[in-house]
Amino acid sequence: MTLLEMLAVLLWAQLFSQVWSEHLPPPQEVHIDSVLLTWTPAPDQRNVTYTVESRSFDSYKYDVSACVRTQLNTCDVTSVKAEARHGCVELRVRAERDGLTSEPLEACSRQGPLGDSCSPSVQLSPRPGSLTVNLSSNHSLVEDYAANVKQIVFYGKDGESLQEYERSISSVVIRDLEEGVRYCVKVQFAVHEKFMGPPSCRLCEVIPHSDSTETKIAAGLAGALILVIVIVAFSYIIIFERERIKRWLQPPYTMPRCILQPLPEHHPISVSSPSEERCDEITFIFREEESPSSSLRA
Repeated sequence: MTLLEMLAVLLWAQLFSQVWSEHLPPPQEVHIDSVLLTWTPAPDQRNVTYTVESRSFDSYKYDVSACVRTQLNTCDVTSVKAEARHGCVELRVRAERDGLTSEPLEACSRQGPLGDSCSPSVQLSPRPGSLTVNLSSNHSLVEDYAANVKQIVFYGKDGESLQEYERSISSVVIRDLEEGVRYCVKVQFAVHEKFMGPPSCRLCEVIPHSDSTETKIAAGLAGALILVIVIVAFSYIIIFERERIKRWLQPPYTMPRCILQPLPEHHPISVSSPSEERCDEITFIFREEESPSSSLRA
């Protein structure tokens, strides 16, 4: 690599790091409540202005029609909704500072009476392995578009981007979900395959465990608890009740009655002595060849 190539690489690296360090984060929690759009500034950001962009059903691009470079955290979009068909518009907010512009963040509609009329009403019902997305088929767009209006369901694990699951007129059941995992859902109207109005804000639920899994977990916890109690009780008995256990384990001993009876005062004692041998007295000793007469002669 030549010196010029090395310098070019260093310059590009410095430029990339400078651009990355000057990245401006977008606003957070952008909500539409009836005609009032609200958002939360990104943390540790000063001297930031915000611009609201909108897109109606008849348009394919976002326009800047209200709240341009405002320092406020709210925007009244009454005039924007009045110009749109059925008052349905998609809204988003971007931050600006010193020539830097953040990525725009899409606004969502909260559930409740103050929610946007062009946003679906959503309720979630979690079950083991599945999540039911309860949708109302009687909404503000059904009179004009009937079956041509669909409700697009997006879902995904909490913290991840949501993927489209199904387009339906009424409720949807999302199956094959992991038990014990938190899943989130948002829903948006679409007419003739084109989005109409803001999506609902994310709703999240934890998929519960099935009865068999809960039973196994409860049995395991109960077994572990019983084992701990047995170990503690056994340790207590061994340490503090050892002497009592020894007394319990020693069988009672009864002395034989014959041993307990006293000995008589005059008990005859027989003393045996060895019998004496009676021997004959030897006067003379003769040889067998000699007779008594010859011995006399001598």
